[in-house]
Amino acid sequence: MRTELDFAPLYRSSIGFDRVFNLLDNAQRLQAVDLWPPYDIVKVGDDEYAITMAVAGFSQSDLDVTQERNVLIIKGTKAEKKEGEYLHRGIGGQSFERRFELADHVHVETASLSDGLLRIVLKQEVPEAMKPRRIEIGNGTAAPPLQIESDKQVA
Repeated sequence: MRTELDFAPLYRSSIGFDRVFNLLDNAQRLQAVDLWPPYDIVKVGDDEYAITMAVAGFSQSDLDVTQERNVLIIKGTKAEKKEGEYLHRGIGGQSFERRFELADHVHVETASLSDGLLRIVLKQEVPEAMKPRRIEIGNGTAAPPLQIESDKQVA
């Protein structure tokens, strides 16, 4: 049983949160959970994350990692090799595409492939202008307004 959430009341009382509502709406529409390839997401520090994805059988040339705005896209494509008739195929080798929604100011630091594990390190760096800053409180007397003088040319 699926329950649809109505975000209309939130749209009426909030401004600038469209992206968040779209993320929630898209997440609730996902029908099937794709379990391949398996992956872990680990919070390494306050502003650092790591995604580790099991991609056994894929080489660096078979994998493509791109970041487009706030989406990390990991694609794996592998050419089919005819080695005979499979009696059992347990090693996954099908092409895949996995997308991860990233928060604002999150970017990929590094990507590495070792022992069949793709590790992507992400870091969130908030710009200096967006960090909290302390505002000095004056004593109530206003400073005189600054006057800007411009060069006047007389014709």
